[in-house]
Amino acid sequence: LKYVVLAFLIAIIGAIFVIWPVYQFHTLNYPPERQLYDSSVTLQSNGMPFLKDFCIWSADKPLVRPFSQYLLGLLMATQRTVGGNTVYFMGMISAAGWWYYFPVVYLLKEPLSFLIMLLFAKLGMGSLVGKALLRREKLSCRASCLKMFKWLKEWLSAHFTEFSMIVFLIIYWLTSMLGNLNIGVRHILPVFPFIYILVCLGIKKWIESIEKPALKKMAISFISLLMGFYILSSLNTFPHYLSYYNEIVGGTENGYQYVVDSNYDWGQDLKRLTKYVEENNIEKIYVDYFGGSHVPYYLKDKYRPWQGTKPETEFPKGNYLAVSATLLQGGRGKAAPGFNEPTGYYDWLDNHQLVARIGYSIFVYYIN
Repeated sequence: LKYVVLAFLIAIIGAIFVIWPVYQFHTLNYPPERQLYDSSVTLQSNGMPFLKDFCIWSADKPLVRPFSQYLLGLLMATQRTVGGNTVYFMGMISAAGWWYYFPVVYLLKEPLSFLIMLLFAKLGMGSLVGKALLRREKLSCRASCLKMFKWLKEWLSAHFTEFSMIVFLIIYWLTSMLGNLNIGVRHILPVFPFIYILVCLGIKKWIESIEKPALKKMAISFISLLMGFYILSSLNTFPHYLSYYNEIVGGTENGYQYVVDSNYDWGQDLKRLTKYVEENNIEKIYVDYFGGSHVPYYLKDKYRPWQGTKPETEFPKGNYLAVSATLLQGGRGKAAPGFNEPTGYYDWLDNHQLVARIGYSIFVYYIN
């Protein structure tokens, strides 16, 4: 019980000295009445009444406003996890999500060299269990189980840190896969540090399990090559890290065909679009933009708004059209079972030539 109380006290201290200062800074110039209004509107459909009411009540209270803003973020995430989010995934559009979304996105977004190292790390971890099984003697079922239980107890005692990380990964992965919030690899970022640590440990065990010196040197050289490839891959991607996809899908250029949203396109290329418009003396351009920036601020009077759900016949011929990758693929995907909203409304762009790609996330067409 004392450890539970101690953990609770540490959590409270952490909230006071970490959460409060950070969110106090973010709410410094945020009018209290506006924070109260935003919280009330955002949490209208939230299914956690006690936390929802507390968040709204505290939104305009000077001392606890930072905690209210922090809680708002948590409630928004849980609300969207339960309710789902309309998303494009490998040619399909759905709001219900796919259980295999995050495993697939992880395999496509993680550098290929690291995925190969992950396989060898599993060999290293597996060698520990393998050696234990090989040492098993011909015993009765009961004696064999007792011996295995004893070995497991000794292993947990010596490797409790690794065991804790594995348990966390299992819980987090299962939670992510069972939820409906399929909008970006960023939602599984907490698993990355623990995977990196376990991979390093696994590779170490794998190399140590190799008995022949020559083979051990070859293994070390191979891992060094993979690390070099990892570094080169990172340098080659600069500065488009958000849009990065590995070689499994043909690299970053082709990634948008599989998954978009914050995996690929978060509005990061708007300034590059502005530069393109200026350099090519484009007088006006229609834009269907996915992102948080204010497009007229950058494009000024050259900007013309466009909504992809409008029919092709309404687009004025002889003009440029810039479409964000997320909206483009959202208008090209096929409806998944149970999804009843309009789809395929950007298929008509397949009949027009792509004249430019801005960064990786904005596609520019000239509509004759």
